[in-house]
Amino acid sequence: MNRQQLLKRLDTAWTALRVSYTGLPDSQLIAAGVVDDWSIKDILAHITIWEEEALKHLPLLIEGGRPPRYSVTYGGIDAFNAQMVAQRRNLSLADVLHQLDTTHQRLIDFIQTIPDEHITRETRVRRRLRLDTYSHYPLHAQAIHAWRDRQA
Repeated sequence: MNRQQLLKRLDTAWTALRVSYTGLPDSQLIAAGVVDDWSIKDILAHITIWEEEALKHLPLLIEGGRPPRYSVTYGGIDAFNAQMVAQRRNLSLADVLHQLDTTHQRLIDFIQTIPDEHITRETRVRRRLRLDTYSHYPLHAQAIHAWRDRQA
């Protein structure tokens, strides 16, 4: 995979995520119960959190380091997710959407700077990108579509 293919894969998954909630009124974007007690707003904050994690840890991976383990630092990924989303629950929908867009653009800009050797073959960098982005977005897009179907 080259950089353009990676960016295309990421953009395709990102677009599908955005389509999953396009056209919904704000009242539905903030309604709890999409996934457990999470709203679409919470899901979008969660997506932003994982893109921020990628931006934080990719430079370390590029330098050959290893990020801290979530099981040690937070008691596991589920605990991390719950804690981070809870921290953002009081943000306005507008703030969450703004953070979503600006963080995603920062990630795209960062991907442009990653040395090719970390993209053109399967590396810890590319694995982290996959897990935090283009394989992550579809999980939540599907959940949103399923919720929308239940609302119909």
